[in-house]
Amino acid sequence: MELHEAQREPEAPPAPEPAAPESAAAKPVVSTAIEDASAADGAAPIRPSARHRGRTAVLLAVAAVIGVSAGTAVGYQVQADRPPTPLPALNQPGLAYPAEPLPGDKVPEPLSAAEDRGVKTDGDLRKLLLATPKAARTLVPWGAVDGWPDTAAYSRQFDRPAGAFAHFTEEDLRRIAAVAWMQGENKETNIGLVQFRSGKAAMDHAKAQQGHMLDAGSAGDDGDPLKGSGNGRYYLYPVERKAGFMPRYRAHAIFQRGDIMVDINIIDTKRISKNEIRSLAERQLERLS
Repeated sequence: MELHEAQREPEAPPAPEPAAPESAAAKPVVSTAIEDASAADGAAPIRPSARHRGRTAVLLAVAAVIGVSAGTAVGYQVQADRPPTPLPALNQPGLAYPAEPLPGDKVPEPLSAAEDRGVKTDGDLRKLLLATPKAARTLVPWGAVDGWPDTAAYSRQFDRPAGAFAHFTEEDLRRIAAVAWMQGENKETNIGLVQFRSGKAAMDHAKAQQGHMLDAGSAGDDGDPLKGSGNGRYYLYPVERKAGFMPRYRAHAIFQRGDIMVDINIIDTKRISKNEIRSLAERQLERLS
């Protein structure tokens, strides 16, 4: 006889299966109070999210930057509030110039032209040129007007006059003084003093012209040093011979003295000796010294 369901004896619940032991490495270690409380209530443990961790790192970095900036500002403020450190006293007890102008009888005389070469070269440059020899006929060098060739006339003696003119303008060519003469029927001599506004420009022009002496159609060598000039040289050109014309000999000297570049030429139908061009250059150098 079957019993009613209410009269059936309750069945015992099945025994729980033993849980597998967790390894220490697999079990997460949670030690926060929040996680312990959550576990006691039977809820899942609460862990900080990655978003919260990233925000914390950013806040720490910003705080570090603010701290550095604040420290720097405080340091500048402290330095600005300090009194300036006084400079050490000068070694010389007094100034080199008098506090008041000297009386007229004690003012030193200005340097002479022999003591200050600038006094000489700032004056009439034509007076520093060698004089025309006796019995020689005066010529007009480079289209000069009263001994002063202009930049355009001087530039026309170069292979590229327009380029030479632009170069001299850029290099602050100041002025040119020149003299020329003719001896006999064919011997021509001309001397030019090309003055710039700086010694460097004069030296550069002299070196450039000396460099051209190595070119074909020029002397073809580096010439001989001009004694006492420091950078001067003199040259003899190869003789030029053309059918129907007399031979053409040429000698050339180039040197620089201060802000002046000196250009000397001798042209003749007879042979020119090195001694002649060297002697002429040395005499012109002496007048500039």
